[in-house]
Amino acid sequence: MPSRESCIGRKGNNSLVHKPRHDGNQQDMLAAALGMRMGPQKPPATFWQPLKLLAYSQLTSLVQRATVKEIDRTPKYEKVHNFKVHTFRGPHWCEHCANFMWGLIAQGVKCADCGLNVHKQCSKMVPSDCKPDLKHVKKVYSCDLTTLVKAHDAKRPMVVDMCIQEIESRDGEKTDISVDVYEDINIITGALKLYLRDLPIPVITYDAYPRFIEAVKLSNPEERLKALQDVIKLLPPAHYETLRYLVAHLKRVTNYAKDNLMNAENLGIVFGPTLMRAPGLDAMTALNDVRYQRQVVEALINNEDTCFSERS
Repeated sequence: MPSRESCIGRKGNNSLVHKPRHDGNQQDMLAAALGMRMGPQKPPATFWQPLKLLAYSQLTSLVQRATVKEIDRTPKYEKVHNFKVHTFRGPHWCEHCANFMWGLIAQGVKCADCGLNVHKQCSKMVPSDCKPDLKHVKKVYSCDLTTLVKAHDAKRPMVVDMCIQEIESRDGEKTDISVDVYEDINIITGALKLYLRDLPIPVITYDAYPRFIEAVKLSNPEERLKALQDVIKLLPPAHYETLRYLVAHLKRVTNYAKDNLMNAENLGIVFGPTLMRAPGLDAMTALNDVRYQRQVVEALINNEDTCFSERS
């Protein structure tokens, strides 16, 4: 055991002061905990193991905090589970209540997006915390927007980004409007529109559809814009991000309307029925809504800079 004199020194007759060896000891202990050499003698591994675990936990905590900060920059996409009746092979336990699933067939339900297995009655109590896994989500077209972006950990579907980036790479002041190039670009724009049309829930969701229609029916321009801003905020994050990105693209397209003949009105005619569909309305009502669908997209394009700027 080190002597008292090796740890302290005298200052005057009565006062005691610590020598700066304490900081050095802490550094040596941390170095040993991380498996580094300490000098001619090395304490037994069992002696340093608790310190090593402590050091690792501290480093892990730092990494986790950095990861959380990075994740906080992306929107939080809440998603309900996509439960389907399922027959399990062999003994199976509910992942919610941890009780056995009885029966030979259709013992419970399985989430088609994340693989969660629960009793049918337990499925009603499971929180909306589905985390889609690419092992289960194997398609892009006809896949729910929120499911797809959560599975790929993205803000928007990659197919939307890829198509728009390719379209814009051929647009602008150097646009080639020859027949050959237009045939190619039409394939890309057609793929984008087909993807949007095949969504099980449109970009402008069924829940938000009536409010968008009512908004464009307002005759006062200021009231119409305010109503559009309010209803846009109600869209789920994946739908909001996709609509924002697409409308910004369409706004840029109108900058070259002299060459491509695609002004806001024409784009509204093309993308109105693509971005929004009447939720279970009769044929006549749905037909009458077509003009309002065009007006919604036209209004979003013309007011793109203000419609998507105030979401909290």
